[in-house]
Amino acid sequence: MAIAILGAAGAVPADRVAEPFFLGELGLDGRLRAVRGVLPSVLGAVRSGGTTVVVPAANAAEAALVPDVTVVPITDLRQLVEWLRRGDAPPRYTPPEDEPPTDGTASAFPTPAGPPLRNTRPAGDQSDAPAAEPGHNGTMTGHLTGADLSIGSTTTPFRYATGSASGGPLAAPDHGMDLSDVVGQPLGRRALEVAAAGGHNLWMVGPPGTGKTLLAERLPTLLPDLEIDHALEVTAIHSIAGVLPPDSPMINRPPFVNPHHTASIASVVGGGSNVVRPGAVSLAHRGTLFLDEAPEFPRHVLDSLRQPLEAGRVTVSRSVGTVTFPAKFMLVLAANPCPCAQPAGSGESCRCSPAVRRRYLGRLSGPLLDRIDMKVTVARSSRRELMADRQFVETSKIVAERVKLARERATKRLSTTPWRTNAEIPAAVLHADYRPSDEAMRPMTACLDSGSLSARGLDRVVRVAWTIADLAGKDRPGPEETSAALAMWLGVG
Repeated sequence: MAIAILGAAGAVPADRVAEPFFLGELGLDGRLRAVRGVLPSVLGAVRSGGTTVVVPAANAAEAALVPDVTVVPITDLRQLVEWLRRGDAPPRYTPPEDEPPTDGTASAFPTPAGPPLRNTRPAGDQSDAPAAEPGHNGTMTGHLTGADLSIGSTTTPFRYATGSASGGPLAAPDHGMDLSDVVGQPLGRRALEVAAAGGHNLWMVGPPGTGKTLLAERLPTLLPDLEIDHALEVTAIHSIAGVLPPDSPMINRPPFVNPHHTASIASVVGGGSNVVRPGAVSLAHRGTLFLDEAPEFPRHVLDSLRQPLEAGRVTVSRSVGTVTFPAKFMLVLAANPCPCAQPAGSGESCRCSPAVRRRYLGRLSGPLLDRIDMKVTVARSSRRELMADRQFVETSKIVAERVKLARERATKRLSTTPWRTNAEIPAAVLHADYRPSDEAMRPMTACLDSGSLSARGLDRVVRVAWTIADLAGKDRPGPEETSAALAMWLGVG
């Protein structure tokens, strides 16, 4: 608005303000303040044909992630007006020589000074990316799915990226964590490997101190880096939420979101009073949403996960508008068997009645558990079991290599489809093009006939069977893989 007024009043040449896109918030002292959602806005500007964007200096690193755009970092209105009047080269934005490249970016982005920066990084898949523009009264209304975003009456293509910020529920597990830290839980480690290889949901139940949280926190160490288009999706979502780390504007690692059990439904699904913002399910897009002590969450919060798990997106409707955010994530649940969490056979016997136990675990509804691919019991290990398991423990690096190879097999098999992991394959395509042999299907059809397996559960068992086959290097799942997948879905070990 300020630049438009200055151009209309003749304070700056009108032709100089016609081509660039101006993004930022103008303070009363004339300084340009950083704003949220710069990455999707710049992507939308490029999609609309723009080649130059003027942004606050604090947002320059994020804006420079977009290829083939000239980024002009500005600190205050005086500097911007002087540049527009002179018509010379804008302030330059270059990385310092003594600063190494930041994680997930081609280069580090420091402080402003000199001619504009033309980003020449590979464009990746950004042909259908939407622009995040404010709607009426500065609020965002429309559609944000990772493919396009329509705001008000305007639909502009736009791509996002997610990442994990430091601190709070977005804090990623420490890089020093390793899967070899978890001893005495071979079944849990195996389930974690399968979940990472296929993008499957996981539920772990067991007494405290058995390693449920340790396992979940080490899941990110098994996941490969995000592909460029997925990284852009993740980064843009976090930019809109205002939690993008300032020191690492581009995030190429899958996010790990761990909300507290007191989190509200708005913080988990998304919402807001004046501006609709993404919730934990969207911040975990292309990564992991971990609910520790899952039965402690309110039941309506847990049931709100059912639609995002099925659709891969979540629609938030408020008085200021309706926004659809992408929400493709792996859900990992951890739970104690009862409120007192005393295992059978321990020194102190469990004081919970059967009714209390049923009511406690009953907070995880049947429809939600039906959407969980694997259910694992994490039991306490004896000293002898702990000592014996140490020789079989593998590091995250070794397991991550197997996960990478399994994902490459799945990607090659799905190369002609829009999906990249087994968990993404729709049911119709799964049974039409990727149905195992009749012999391999026999264990599942028997459970389907007995009523212990639902139609949705059948789909999830088949997907897990394909992942187990990919980890074993097999072309198709056989009876061994389908039986193992069925046991994991039933939670029988």
